[in-house]
Amino acid sequence: MKKRSIKNTRVNTEVQRELSNIIRTLKDPRVAPWTSVVAAEVAPDLKTCKVYISVLGDKEAQDATIQGLKSAEGYIRRELAGTLNMRNTPQITFIPDQSIEYGVNMSKKIEEVTKNIIVEGDADAE
Repeated sequence: MKKRSIKNTRVNTEVQRELSNIIRTLKDPRVAPWTSVVAAEVAPDLKTCKVYISVLGDKEAQDATIQGLKSAEGYIRRELAGTLNMRNTPQITFIPDQSIEYGVNMSKKIEEVTKNIIVEGDADAE
């Protein structure tokens, strides 16, 4: 397995930061306001980029957001080319990512369990 170069890591970070700013300014009503860019993976040849998107909301909001981003891909690429000084502007592929939603659900479940333990512990103390 090839080790990630420092240049590639820096490009990934910069693309992720700029895409977050661009997506925040989109006026498409399909794009949910709680959309975040979790990660961006730019290929070493800078031709393609996988962007992992997390949307806080139900499945319909996630699907609508991905469709809105795919339809605005040309605009997003143009804005990305204007802000980044790269020889090639990568072709962007948006991939839904549920890691943030999964973390929120796990936190709620942990709170439920600890709340039940604290309530049962108080009853035993009496």
